[in-house]
Amino acid sequence: MISTTRLTRRSRFTLAVLLMALLVTVQQTATAQEGHWVTAWGCGPQLTEDRNLPPVSLSHSTLRQYVHASQEGSMVRVRFSNAYGTEPVPIVAAHIAMSAGSGSAGTGEIDPDTDTALAFSGAPGTVIPPGEVVYSDPVKFTLPPTAEVAISTFLGEVSESVVNGHPGGRANAFIVAGNEVSAASLPSGAKTRHWYYITGIEVLAPASSHTVVVFGDSITDGYGTFDGNNRWPDFLARRLSTDPSTEHVSVANMGIGGNAVFGGLGPAGRDRFDRDVLDQNGVKWAIIFIGVNDIGSGGNQTLAQNIINEFTTFANKAHAKNILIYGATITPFGGNGYYSTEHEAARQTVNSWIRTNELFDAAIDLDAAIRDPANPLNILPAYNNDNLHPNIAGYEALANYIDLTLFAP
Repeated sequence: MISTTRLTRRSRFTLAVLLMALLVTVQQTATAQEGHWVTAWGCGPQLTEDRNLPPVSLSHSTLRQYVHASQEGSMVRVRFSNAYGTEPVPIVAAHIAMSAGSGSAGTGEIDPDTDTALAFSGAPGTVIPPGEVVYSDPVKFTLPPTAEVAISTFLGEVSESVVNGHPGGRANAFIVAGNEVSAASLPSGAKTRHWYYITGIEVLAPASSHTVVVFGDSITDGYGTFDGNNRWPDFLARRLSTDPSTEHVSVANMGIGGNAVFGGLGPAGRDRFDRDVLDQNGVKWAIIFIGVNDIGSGGNQTLAQNIINEFTTFANKAHAKNILIYGATITPFGGNGYYSTEHEAARQTVNSWIRTNELFDAAIDLDAAIRDPANPLNILPAYNNDNLHPNIAGYEALANYIDLTLFAP
């Protein structure tokens, strides 16, 4: 046995360093045994367009936002992004809590008993540099499956014109002056239906738990829905969570309204695929359901082949990271301004390839799920919103069509 009284100052310092290293190793081993980080909710960040900027100033204000997480856990962390910012974003304080009462449909209620402060490297706040992402520290928080969660942030001085966000929040967020992150409700808050800065909630889950990322456009983002968590990935998440064979699977909705493989709103699909699919923590499966905006904006056979080429790249990238990738056929748009015989021919070319190629690990025929058997160029009337987007019944039909065994162990 070594007597520490005889150790030199240098020896004591060396021993302290070794003990600290041993402690870190033990902590890392414990975390590995507990599981891994899994994306329970996420959205695709983009530069917010002028028409979708906050209705009032975010500077020195509390922003309370509601999201629908799809994986249970008792240890969580939150991801914030300033990917398209040109100035730092100071977060002075941030809290997470379960929604209560009407939540985003009401006056911004939370359950005060669940209100939990977030920390960043042990501090109550942080600064997100331009172009960067930050995670909160892991915190104990009981998150049920498919639950509505409120994230409240008190911000410092932020840009009023260059804001990182996701316009397709489709649930009220509340903005009120001052630090009100723990307020039980925000009845005086200005409302907006967009998300700002938040891009993910992750849970520390068992090794058997993983995420399916849905990569798409406004059909996936939930066009035509509001405050019901009834986008088709939401319906899919509920199906997965209530089936014993897939209750370990969460869903991350990476749809961006107006997005396209080669352009559209937000970063082009081919430019955001790595970030929004491959880099999601816990991802094991990806569903690719995009291309209608490319085709509807000027599709021809050359474009159809370019989409196929890009899908080939997606598949190869996914397989290189041991991710299973499923291709979803492009749904009908007969009767919409997108329709022309040339555009329809391009859609059929892409869909035929999706159904028959050997690169995707499976084809999910969402075209067949909602098309009108009497007129296959159109969406079935019972599922139709505007001849391009399904209605809520149509979104549920898309989710119900998917074979859950694709995500079974």
